[in-house]
Amino acid sequence: MADTIYLKPNEFLMREGEESSNMYYLQSGTLAVYKRKGQAEQQIGTIYSGELVGEMSFLDKKPRSASVRAIQESTLVVVPSDKFQKYLDSQPAWYKALIDTLLDRLRRANTRVKFDI
Repeated sequence: MADTIYLKPNEFLMREGEESSNMYYLQSGTLAVYKRKGQAEQQIGTIYSGELVGEMSFLDKKPRSASVRAIQESTLVVVPSDKFQKYLDSQPAWYKALIDTLLDRLRRANTRVKFDI
């Protein structure tokens, strides 16, 4: 049985630079994604109900690339990397779901990029 996490508004799920390889499924609520810029943090994205969170560290086993904080009350299901890896090996369709998530995030990031001319 998977663990469930409940976040209140402004509560952090993860912080940039933390070590962790768990992934999360956002069952309900909305989360904001932040990157450090000097001493300040800048919001760079939003995670909506039904989306995965933490997939980058899950896949590459590197520290968290961004901080994630609840915008509203949120419920998440913890997806431990060791158990999910075994499941992925037996259910290849989940690889497609992960790739789709990553591609969607890349598309969103590309629309925010501003070029200096």
